[in-house]
Amino acid sequence: MTRLNLAVALDGAGWHPAAWRDTGARPGAIFGARYWADLVTEAERGLLDLVTFEDSLGLQSSSYTGPDDRTDQVRGSLDAVLLAARLAPLTSHIGLVPTTNVTHTEPFHLATGIATLDHVSRGRAGWRPQLSSRGTDAAHFGRRSTPTLTPDDVLDSELIAKRLRALFGEADEVVEAVRRLWDSWEDDAEIRDAATGRFIDRDKLHHIDFEGEHFSIRGPSITPRPPQGQPVVTALAHASIPYEFAAAGADVVYITPHSRAGAVGILAEVEAAKAVVGRPADRPLKVFADLLVFLDEEPGAAAARKRRLDDLNGAALASDAEIFTGTPGALADLLLDRQGAGLDGFRLRPGSLPHDLTGITRALVPELQRRGAFRTAYEAGTLRGLLGLARPANRYAGPHR
Repeated sequence: MTRLNLAVALDGAGWHPAAWRDTGARPGAIFGARYWADLVTEAERGLLDLVTFEDSLGLQSSSYTGPDDRTDQVRGSLDAVLLAARLAPLTSHIGLVPTTNVTHTEPFHLATGIATLDHVSRGRAGWRPQLSSRGTDAAHFGRRSTPTLTPDDVLDSELIAKRLRALFGEADEVVEAVRRLWDSWEDDAEIRDAATGRFIDRDKLHHIDFEGEHFSIRGPSITPRPPQGQPVVTALAHASIPYEFAAAGADVVYITPHSRAGAVGILAEVEAAKAVVGRPADRPLKVFADLLVFLDEEPGAAAARKRRLDDLNGAALASDAEIFTGTPGALADLLLDRQGAGLDGFRLRPGSLPHDLTGITRALVPELQRRGAFRTAYEAGTLRGLLGLARPANRYAGPHR
C-alpha cells in the first residue's frame, strides 16, 4: 500500500468560528508562542508531513467580500512567516508552511523571508502564496485597487477565478520571480575562507533580470540559496484558473472535493491544467485534498460537538472543504477510499483546537499505521524529502571561468 502524506492546517482556535468557546480551547493563549509551539510539537509527535499557517492582510470575517462587525468570533492573528520561524528551533522534522499575501507584498521580500525560514529550519520550509481581492486590504497600502467581488460572485468558484484572472497572472509572476531569486546564489557561492579573506565567490551570485508585466527585478537575493534549493511551494485551488496557477508554479496543490467522484473530477482538471501550462512530466505535482474534521472516539460525539458550536455561532458551519464528523476509524476509511481515486495525501483542518488535532495525532495516525498506510517514523530530514520531491538543480549554475 502506498503511504499517505498527511498535513494539518492550523488557524486560530480551529476552523469552526465558535471553536474558541469549545471545552478545552485556550482563547487567552492564541497570540502567544507557547500556544503554537504546543500545537506544532503535537503535530510532529504524530509524524505529520507539514503544518500550514493561515494569514491575511485583514481581520477575519464571516463575509468573503469584506469585513464584518461581529465580536463573538476570533479576530486577529500573528504573522505566519515570523511564527513559523519562531517554531522552527522547537521542531526537527515537520514541514512549516506559512501563507503569505502576494498581491500587496514584493517578491523580493517574499523570497528572502521563505529562504530564511528554510535556513533556520534546516530545510523544512514551504510556502503558500495567496492573493487578495478585498478593497479593504488594498486600503492598508494605498498604492492600488483590486477587483472587487460581489456576494453573487462567491457562489461560483469559476466566476471568482475569472473575475480575479489578472491577480492570478500577477501571482504567477511572483512565484516565478521568487523561485529565480532562490536560485540567484549557487549552492557553493559561500567560501568562508578566513585565511584568504574570501567569503563568497562573486561569480556564483547571479542577477535574475526578471522582466514581467508587473515586476522588474534585478537580483541577486540577499539570502544564500535555501537548503532545499527550492522550498516547497503549495497552493489552494478551487477552479480552472487556480489549477493552472498551481500547475505552473507549485509543488503541492490543495483541492476541495466533497466526494470520491468529486476527487476524480478535480484530478482530471488538474491534469488538464498541467497540459495547458506545459508542466514537464518529470516535475511532479502532489495533490492533497482538504477536509475539515471533528473527531471523537464515541460514535455521534463529534457531530454533537459540532452542533453545539453551530448553536453558539448562530449558524451551521459552512466551508469550501468537505466537513467530516465521526470517529478516527471512519475517517481512516474515507481517506483510504479517496486515496484510491489518485490523491497523494490530505490536509486536515481541525474544527477545534487542540481537541481535533490530538484526535488526528493520537487516534487517526495510529489507525492508519495499523493499516500500513502511514509512516511509523520520520524517514527524511527535509520537507522535500518527506514528500518524495527531488532537490532541484540551480538554473543559473554552470561552468565558471
